[in-house]
Amino acid sequence: MFTGLIEETGSVAGIKNSGEGKILEITADKVLKGTKRGDSISINGACQTVTEISAKSFSVFVSRVTLDVTTLGKFTPGRPVNLERALTLSSRLGGHIVQGHVDLRGKVNNIKKDIRGVEIDIAVTGDYMKYIVEKGSITVDGISLTVVSTGGNNFKLYLIPETIENTVINTWKPGTEVNIETDILARYVEQMLKYGRNNPDNRDGSDDVNLMNRLMENGFI
Repeated sequence: MFTGLIEETGSVAGIKNSGEGKILEITADKVLKGTKRGDSISINGACQTVTEISAKSFSVFVSRVTLDVTTLGKFTPGRPVNLERALTLSSRLGGHIVQGHVDLRGKVNNIKKDIRGVEIDIAVTGDYMKYIVEKGSITVDGISLTVVSTGGNNFKLYLIPETIENTVINTWKPGTEVNIETDILARYVEQMLKYGRNNPDNRDGSDDVNLMNRLMENGFI
């Protein structure tokens, strides 16, 4: 589990084929502290298990499935990456609940800078737009961000200098592919509503109404 608050940016030091997957070596500093083999580290939003660790780098094995779904399969040596260690029980949850399970790759459509920050439009496939809502949370390349607006198959972000300076956002340009993880709460709600509609004990729809009321009472909708 992660927060989406990037601890540091590292870089890809090496890539080796290993069966149907790849071994990535990542140079880092802060995330190495207290980390051991078997620990989880988010690399551009993808939760990976540390297989080797040294004084200046760590390595992970990236499976074929992860290579297919995320941008990790397109990494090249020298590429900067966002890094975050797994959340501990004593940590503040400053971002939102991030699993490190990437749903899909999105694409940067447009970048517009002003004196205060940067506005970025990102496109995703239509099936996933139902999980992306205005003022809601989304994870892009491992960064916990707030959706400004949505339209069609696109959503808009507005990023402040602090976020840009401490992540790999300054490497993005139109056409850049990014890892997207939608808010897990939206997917749980969808599943609960789906179960309610298919539940023979819910023929009158009362479970759906009760669930929606509870969500509104607790500020989720």
